[in-house]
Amino acid sequence: MSEDTTPTSSSPWVTVGITVFTFLFVLLLSALIIRFLVPRIDVERTKRAEQSLIGNVIQVEVLNGGGIEGAANTVTSSLRQLGFDVVEIGNFDVFDVDETVVLARNGGDVESAERVARGLGLSSDRVLIEESADYYLDVTVLVGRDLESLNLERP
Repeated sequence: MSEDTTPTSSSPWVTVGITVFTFLFVLLLSALIIRFLVPRIDVERTKRAEQSLIGNVIQVEVLNGGGIEGAANTVTSSLRQLGFDVVEIGNFDVFDVDETVVLARNGGDVESAERVARGLGLSSDRVLIEESADYYLDVTVLVGRDLESLNLERP
Protein backbone atom coordinates (compact mmCIF):
# COMPACT_ATOMS: atom_id res chain seq x y z
CA MET A 1 0.00 0.00 0.00
CA SER A 2 1.20 3.38 -0.82
CA GLU A 3 0.36 6.42 1.21
CA ASP A 4 -0.83 9.60 -0.41
CA THR A 5 1.69 12.36 0.46
CA THR A 6 -0.03 15.20 -1.35
CA PRO A 7 -0.29 18.34 0.77
CA THR A 8 -3.74 18.96 2.17
CA SER A 9 -5.30 22.39 2.22
CA SER A 10 -4.46 24.28 5.41
CA SER A 11 -7.09 25.13 7.94
CA PRO A 12 -8.89 28.45 7.40
CA TRP A 13 -7.85 29.47 10.93
CA VAL A 14 -4.19 29.24 10.02
CA THR A 15 -4.78 31.52 7.04
CA VAL A 16 -6.67 34.04 9.20
CA GLY A 17 -3.90 33.94 11.81
CA ILE A 18 -1.18 34.55 9.25
CA THR A 19 -3.18 37.43 7.74
CA VAL A 20 -3.76 39.09 11.13
CA PHE A 21 -0.11 38.64 12.11
CA THR A 22 1.04 40.14 8.79
CA PHE A 23 -1.32 43.11 9.20
CA LEU A 24 -0.11 43.81 12.75
CA PHE A 25 3.52 43.47 11.70
CA VAL A 26 3.06 45.97 8.84
CA LEU A 27 1.20 48.36 11.18
CA LEU A 28 3.95 48.18 13.81
CA LEU A 29 6.67 48.63 11.22
CA SER A 30 4.85 51.68 9.75
CA ALA A 31 4.47 53.26 13.19
CA LEU A 32 8.16 52.74 13.88
CA ILE A 33 9.18 54.33 10.59
CA ILE A 34 6.86 57.31 11.13
CA ARG A 35 8.20 57.77 14.67
CA PHE A 36 11.72 58.29 13.35
CA LEU A 37 10.83 60.31 10.24
CA VAL A 38 8.34 62.83 11.65
CA PRO A 39 9.97 65.49 13.86
CA ARG A 40 8.62 65.91 17.38
CA ILE A 41 7.48 69.34 18.52
CA ASP A 42 8.29 70.20 22.12
CA VAL A 43 5.67 72.63 23.43
CA GLU A 44 6.67 72.61 27.08
CA ARG A 45 5.35 75.89 28.47
CA THR A 46 8.38 76.60 30.64
CA LYS A 47 10.71 76.92 27.64
CA ARG A 48 10.34 80.59 26.81
CA ALA A 49 12.51 80.28 23.67
CA GLU A 50 9.62 78.48 21.98
CA GLN A 51 7.13 81.37 22.34
CA SER A 52 6.22 81.07 18.66
CA LEU A 53 4.63 77.70 19.41
CA ILE A 54 2.40 78.84 22.26
CA GLY A 55 1.71 82.45 21.36
CA ASN A 56 1.67 85.45 23.65
CA VAL A 57 -1.19 84.35 25.87
CA ILE A 58 -0.64 85.12 29.53
CA GLN A 59 -2.36 82.62 31.81
CA VAL A 60 -3.62 84.23 35.00
CA GLU A 61 -4.99 83.08 38.34
CA VAL A 62 -7.16 85.56 40.28
CA LEU A 63 -7.56 85.13 44.04
CA ASN A 64 -9.77 87.20 46.34
CA GLY A 65 -7.62 88.20 49.31
CA GLY A 66 -9.57 91.20 50.53
CA GLY A 67 -12.82 89.47 51.39
CA ILE A 68 -14.93 91.69 49.14
CA GLU A 69 -17.71 89.57 47.68
CA GLY A 70 -17.32 89.09 43.91
CA ALA A 71 -13.90 90.78 43.75
CA ALA A 72 -12.20 87.90 41.93
CA ASN A 73 -15.03 87.73 39.38
CA THR A 74 -14.90 91.49 38.77
CA VAL A 75 -11.15 91.45 38.19
CA THR A 76 -11.46 88.32 36.03
CA SER A 77 -14.00 90.00 33.74
CA SER A 78 -11.76 93.01 33.34
CA LEU A 79 -8.64 90.94 32.59
CA ARG A 80 -10.50 88.83 30.03
CA GLN A 81 -11.69 91.98 28.27
CA LEU A 82 -8.05 93.02 28.08
CA GLY A 83 -7.16 89.69 26.43
CA PHE A 84 -5.64 87.80 29.35
CA ASP A 85 -6.45 84.12 29.79
CA VAL A 86 -7.81 83.76 33.32
CA VAL A 87 -7.65 80.03 33.99
CA GLU A 88 -8.27 79.91 37.75
CA ILE A 89 -10.53 81.95 40.06
CA GLY A 90 -10.91 81.52 43.80
CA ASN A 91 -10.30 82.77 47.31
CA PHE A 92 -6.94 83.30 48.96
CA ASP A 93 -6.18 81.50 52.24
CA VAL A 94 -6.99 84.62 54.28
CA PHE A 95 -8.95 87.82 53.65
CA ASP A 96 -6.49 90.32 55.17
CA VAL A 97 -4.82 91.61 51.98
CA ASP A 98 -5.07 95.41 51.84
CA GLU A 99 -3.37 96.15 48.51
CA THR A 100 -3.68 94.18 45.29
CA VAL A 101 -0.44 92.56 44.15
CA VAL A 102 0.57 90.68 41.01
CA LEU A 103 2.82 87.65 41.40
CA ALA A 104 5.11 86.41 38.63
CA ARG A 105 4.91 82.61 38.83
CA ASN A 106 6.16 80.34 36.06
CA GLY A 107 9.82 81.00 35.39
CA GLY A 108 9.68 84.36 37.14
CA ASP A 109 8.18 85.99 34.03
CA VAL A 110 8.20 89.55 35.36
CA GLU A 111 7.33 91.07 31.98
CA SER A 112 4.00 89.22 31.86
CA ALA A 113 3.25 90.16 35.46
CA GLU A 114 3.98 93.81 34.69
CA ARG A 115 1.62 93.70 31.69
CA VAL A 116 -1.16 92.40 33.95
CA ALA A 117 -0.35 95.05 36.58
CA ARG A 118 -0.50 97.81 33.94
CA GLY A 119 -3.86 96.48 32.79
CA LEU A 120 -5.18 96.88 36.33
CA GLY A 121 -3.60 100.32 36.73
CA LEU A 122 -0.98 99.14 39.21
CA SER A 123 2.61 100.32 39.36
CA SER A 124 5.53 97.94 38.92
CA ASP A 125 6.29 98.05 42.66
CA ARG A 126 3.15 95.92 43.15
CA VAL A 127 4.73 93.10 41.08
CA LEU A 128 6.42 90.39 43.11
CA ILE A 129 8.27 87.25 42.07
CA GLU A 130 7.07 84.06 43.68
CA GLU A 131 8.41 81.35 41.41
CA SER A 132 7.43 77.74 41.96
CA ALA A 133 7.86 74.58 39.90
CA ASP A 134 4.34 73.59 40.95
CA TYR A 135 2.69 76.42 39.00
CA TYR A 136 1.83 76.01 35.35
CA LEU A 137 0.44 79.50 34.94
CA ASP A 138 2.21 82.77 34.41
CA VAL A 139 0.70 85.25 36.86
CA THR A 140 -1.40 85.33 40.04
CA VAL A 141 -3.42 88.43 40.90
CA LEU A 142 -4.08 88.67 44.62
CA VAL A 143 -6.98 91.11 44.89
CA GLY A 144 -6.93 93.22 48.04
CA ARG A 145 -9.38 95.54 49.73
CA ASP A 146 -8.38 98.30 47.28
CA LEU A 147 -10.68 96.88 44.56
CA GLU A 148 -12.33 100.25 43.88
CA SER A 149 -8.96 101.89 43.13
CA LEU A 150 -8.16 99.42 40.34
CA ASN A 151 -8.48 100.36 36.69
CA LEU A 152 -11.18 97.87 35.77
CA GLU A 153 -12.76 97.63 32.34
CA ARG A 154 -16.50 97.83 32.86
CA PRO A 155 -18.90 96.36 30.28
